Formats: sequence, C-alpha cells, structure tokens
Amino acid sequence: RTDGSAEKTGPVRAVPQYSPAHADAVTSVAALKPDLCVSGGKDKSVVVCNWRSGAVLRRFIGHEREITKVTCASDSKRVFSASRDKTVMMWEFHRTSGPRQRFPGHDLVVTGLAVSPDALRLCTGSRDNTICKWDVETGERLGRAAISRNLVTHLCWVPGEPYVVQASEDKMIRIWDSRELQVAHTFPGKRHIQTCCDVSQDGRYCVSSSGGFTGEGCEATLWDLRQTRSQVHEYRGHLQTVASCVFLPQGLAAAPVIATASYDCKVKIWDQDSGACLATLGLDGAGPLASLASCDAATLLCGSFHGGIRLLQLSGRADLELEEAAAF
Repeated sequence: RTDGSAEKTGPVRAVPQYSPAHADAVTSVAALKPDLCVSGGKDKSVVVCNWRSGAVLRRFIGHEREITKVTCASDSKRVFSASRDKTVMMWEFHRTSGPRQRFPGHDLVVTGLAVSPDALRLCTGSRDNTICKWDVETGERLGRAAISRNLVTHLCWVPGEPYVVQASEDKMIRIWDSRELQVAHTFPGKRHIQTCCDVSQDGRYCVSSSGGFTGEGCEATLWDLRQTRSQVHEYRGHLQTVASCVFLPQGLAAAPVIATASYDCKVKIWDQDSGACLATLGLDGAGPLASLASCDAATLLCGSFHGGIRLLQLSGRADLELEEAAAF
C-alpha cells in the first residue's frame, strides 16, 4: 500500500455475529468501563451492551429522531445522548422509566456532546452555531455562546482541565474555556470540514479528522495543546471522509497510537509520533464507518452504517495487526 501498511480485509475467518444492537445505522459509540459500551443510531434508541458477549443490557427510548452522539460520565452510571430532535437526554443505567434529565435549548440538530471530568457539567454543540453549558443535576443552562458559521461537528473535554475542544464545519478546531464559555484558542483552519476530535489522556495532544473525497482531504491531524499550540502531524491514507479518530491507551504498541475510521470502510492505526500507518483493516459490507471508541489498549469498537457495531482487536507489538473479532 502507498501508506506502507498491509491491508487486511475482513472477515477472512468466521466472526461471531450476535443479535444486532440497532435496527438501522449506528451513528455513535462510546466505551463504558470495564466491558460495556453505549451506542446510538438512526433507530432513535440508545443501547448499552456488553461488548465481550454482544448482549444488550439496556435500551433507552425517548428521542423523536435519530441519535447523533452518545457519551458517558466518568463514573459510567450515566449516559448522555444527542439527537436530531434538537435535545440532549441523560439516562441512568439502572433506571428504565425514561430519561433522568433533559436538556432542550438548541434550535437545530445537536452534534456535539462532552461531559466534564467531575461529571457535574455538560457542554453541547449544534448546527445552530452555538455551544451551551449545562448543570447536569438540575438541567439548567448555565451559558450559551454563538459564533457565525460555527456548525459544530464534535466536542471533547480535556482530561483534568476546564477546556473543551471543538470541531466544526467551518474547518476550524477551537479550544473553549468552559468557565466563561469563551474561545481560548483557534488553530489554523484546514481545507476541509473537521468531523471529529479527541484528546489524549495526558491532555497534551488533540487529534482531529477531516472530510474529503478521492484522497483529497481525508486526513487526521495531530495538534499540540500546550504552549506552542501547533500542528504536529498529518496522517494520510484514507480515500474518503475520516469520520472518527481516537487515541488508544498505551500498553500494547511500543509507541503511542491513534485510530481512524472512514467512509472508505477502513480503520487505520497510526504511530502518533512518526505518522506512519501501522495497520489497516477493511470492513467489507459495513458501509461508511461513523464512529470509533477505545475500550482498552487492544480493543476498539466501530459503529457503521450497514454493519452494526464491529468489535476490533489489535495484536502484536512491533508489527501490529488489526482483526475483526465480533459484530453486534
């Protein structure tokens, strides 16, 4: 391959197929420790599964339109979902009688969702060009900020900090200070829509992913969140929009690694420091890949348009291999 990696197209062996968690496309997936995950889909449902067995443990119904994003509090007892119905809902894992809290207030589809490390505050973003901050317990909106043409695509909280990183259709990556809900920094604009962002566990780096087509754009970008606040690397090799990007916890690979998922039906693993592509897995039949979540240093979840949730396993150390382990 031109990016130097060997491509593995799956499934090349019998992969366990569990009952589908969703009846339609899976739009967002997030990991719940230690062995659970939460997902949202076009079927308007929010589902908690055991990713080891594929068993559905909870199904939350309440949104009127498809789910766009899901995330969870650090204690894993609360799950948050954003929807095209312009609302965000908070669900409690052991509560089955509807959402614990509702957060209405956006004028268009909600496309960004981030919970503070202490689980007391929630930030939401929308195609209505606004970012909102909420009190998780009371549902009160604590602040609202609008920037022209800032169509939010993704939000993520910087671990241990009051900062939130935001990706946008205006091709910008912004850092917000959540205390006053003001922009603390804006990185230089990219050439294509920024679809997703993630922050490393040490809070030092951010990775964002880019829209594009036929290899134009279609990259992920590593940004330094420290004083220099500069672009560090670009990771190129996908042929269509890169819809999701995540840092993997260290433990398996010798160097820090990043995973990306694309509409080209491929997941790629990258060496964070060198920019080299270490592994590529093609998920034939899954359709565009919409969302990634890291369960641990060797386990990824991938939400897809046509193939449900795919469980992926990373193995090796010097020569990494990425394989599909199950689908549900």
